Order: sequence, then C-alpha cells, then structure tokens
Amino acid sequence: MKLIEAKDYHEMSMLAAEIILDQIKSKTDSVLGLATGGTVLGTYQQLILDHQQNKTSYQHIKTFNLDEYAGLSKQDENSYHAYMKKHFFDEVNIPSSQTFLPNGEAQDMKTECETYDLKIEELGGIDLQLLGIGQNGHIGFNEPGSSFESKTHLVALEQSTREANARYFNSIEDVPTHAVTMGIASIMKSKKILLLASGIQKSSILYDLFHSDVTNSIPATILMNHPDTIIIADQEALSKLHQDERKLFAK
Repeated sequence: MKLIEAKDYHEMSMLAAEIILDQIKSKTDSVLGLATGGTVLGTYQQLILDHQQNKTSYQHIKTFNLDEYAGLSKQDENSYHAYMKKHFFDEVNIPSSQTFLPNGEAQDMKTECETYDLKIEELGGIDLQLLGIGQNGHIGFNEPGSSFESKTHLVALEQSTREANARYFNSIEDVPTHAVTMGIASIMKSKKILLLASGIQKSSILYDLFHSDVTNSIPATILMNHPDTIIIADQEALSKLHQDERKLFAK
C-alpha cells in the first residue's frame, strides 16, 4: 500500500485524475470501477476538463459503479445513476451501454447482485477501482463487520453512514436504509485500487487504517493485502500521522 500526500483537495483530485488518465491511455478499453460522493467529485471535474482540452476518448471504456441506494429509481436526483450522469457520464464520450450500476429497484436482488459480478468477470475484471473511505472505515457500502469474502450484495446502512449522507437529502428520514454494494471480495479482485481521502473529518480513520491490523471492524484495512493499492490523501486527512510515518508509508 503506497501513500501519496497532497497539499489539499484540489491537488488530491489532480493527482487522482492523472493516475486514471494514465490507465486509460495505456489501455484504451480499460474497465474502471467508479465511486460517488464529495471526495471523488473533484477527480471527475479534472477528467472532464482533460476531455474538453485534450480530447481523451472514453469510447471503448467500460465502467462499473460500487453501489446504489436500494429503493431509489434511476431518475431520482439522489440516486447514484443520476449522480454519475450529471457529474461525469454526460460530460465525456462514453456510450451509456458501457456504464453499469447496480439496480436499486431490482425485484430479485439476489439475481441482480450475482449478475453484476458475472458482468464484471465477463468484461475481464476491473483494471482500476476508485474508492473513498467512510468515517467508520467502510469502502463501497461495506460497513464494519462485513465479510471479506462478500460479493455484490444488499446491505443495511449504519446510522452514521446515513447521517454522513443526509446532506444530500432533505432530511435524514429521506436517506435510504439499504444499498446494493460491490462486496469486499469483488473490490479486491481489481487489478489496481486508488483510494482518496480529504478533510479533517477523515483524519481519525486514516490514522486507524495505518495503525491497525487487518480487521473487518475497519473494512478498509483489507486493502493492505492488495498488491497494488495507492492512497492519495490531503494534509488535513493526514494530520494525525507524524511526518516520519507519512514518509514511511510513501516508500
């Protein structure tokens, strides 16, 4: 696991976009695993800017998103389908037929989850997976206690996760109680993983991540077992780590 320290959110976003662009340029039909939320928004903005200025093509790129809220329609403004269209897909030349997200309205959720994992395998697996990290250490919507063997599945969201996401809804009562998420085993199959963290609110969990053994009480610790994980975090997110620790993890 390699750590890259960024000065601030903007630099973190630029560095993340550079890594994703390197992947796209080295393999023009890459399969990208994508995330949502505030942390990755700046990265998408940088990718869109590059597309506008440098015409980087997404014509042959395929994408799979980590998760979707259960019970929200694709048209709901708070769905991750809507987020991705607004903040990325509609701004680059990626065919909609090559973008995949879990169906939060699936009648048969078990089949939906199994089919999602099979589709990823069918397209050769994820070349680069983009991740954020929750304040409780979740990746995707894999909450503390999640099995490291889990594949795509339906999960009940912890109250702390719902509260963290409530800013996107009218009230906490409007935040869905469940979501469909790629499982930890699904995420770990990715060839490269890029995790982003920004802001003082992520400083405690990053400290715990670097000082803990691998444990499902902090799901993100499983990334220590991945052969190619890069963490990009800004100075606020790393504020609880001493300088010598940062240098050690950067090597």
